[in-house]
Amino acid sequence: MQELDARISAPDFWDDPSGSQEILKKRTVLEKLISGWDSLNRQAGDIRVMIELGEEAGDEETLAEVHGMNEQLRLGVEATEFQRMLSGTHDRNGCFVSVNPGAGGTESQDWAGMLLRMLLRYCEKKGWKTVITDYQDGEEAGLKSATFSVSGEFAYGHLKAEAGVHRLVRLSPFDSNNRRHTSFASVYVFPEIEEAEIDIKVSDSDLRIDTYRSSGSGGQHVNTTDSAVRITHIPTGIVCACQSERSQISNRATAMKVLISKLYERELEERNARASDLAADKKEIGWGSQIRSYVLHPYKMVKDLRTGVESSTPDVVLDGELEQFVIPFLMGVRRDVKDEE
Repeated sequence: MQELDARISAPDFWDDPSGSQEILKKRTVLEKLISGWDSLNRQAGDIRVMIELGEEAGDEETLAEVHGMNEQLRLGVEATEFQRMLSGTHDRNGCFVSVNPGAGGTESQDWAGMLLRMLLRYCEKKGWKTVITDYQDGEEAGLKSATFSVSGEFAYGHLKAEAGVHRLVRLSPFDSNNRRHTSFASVYVFPEIEEAEIDIKVSDSDLRIDTYRSSGSGGQHVNTTDSAVRITHIPTGIVCACQSERSQISNRATAMKVLISKLYERELEERNARASDLAADKKEIGWGSQIRSYVLHPYKMVKDLRTGVESSTPDVVLDGELEQFVIPFLMGVRRDVKDEE
């Protein structure tokens, strides 16, 4: 904190606006974390005082109050510890969430629609803003694919716990014989990357700069001097040129701006490609690859297969009550419970 304060108070702090904003964000995060632990330390000190007073006076009522204070302290410590767990590079960011049905036609498309509603309701309960950016209707019900953005602090940190394959077992409303069906759908979660997080640096050794005589209109000086500039970025092969100005220096500056823009666009495309590769590396949307099972028949239960956490109220879970599964997963809790058939 002291190091950050020293950097913030430096005279040249705002010379790099994007970097300055990042430092201020880091300071805010640390300040909240320190403030939270200070509050817990004060609560612990108050409890110690109350215990001493209760023991000296033999006051059972005071000691009973201490039990309540201890419970509040325990919950506070757990909440702060959970916050500490969300310290990944992009955990504080917003994110994009995609929902896709597995094989199975209408059954899995309807299940994907149910999953989408569940996730949107969870975001609503957390107070996050959501915008559906892409949606394709299913053939008879549900959806073929959907993507939505989530804006809110720690949205990615929480929602990454929902990434994976979700399995539903129920009596099919689309089966005239009312038979039991098993459906699968997948959820992919990717962090939103801020522009300031992409730092484009170009080394002079990576550039080949050629000057030539402009072939366009612009007067005698433009056409008779080597003022045009062509810059080749050797590692990528990107070529940018400018011949609109009379000054070689101005043309070079303009060409460099174009090059930086193209390299930035390329970086975004590569990040999207890596995200697509990540999605492609996901297991098949089917048996044996699910992270959670939702059983509506012949009994009612939701079970997270990563942590063993169970709920006997699937309707409540499907209405967005996911914290009971999200927190244990992020905290690394594992309960040894056998998977259901």
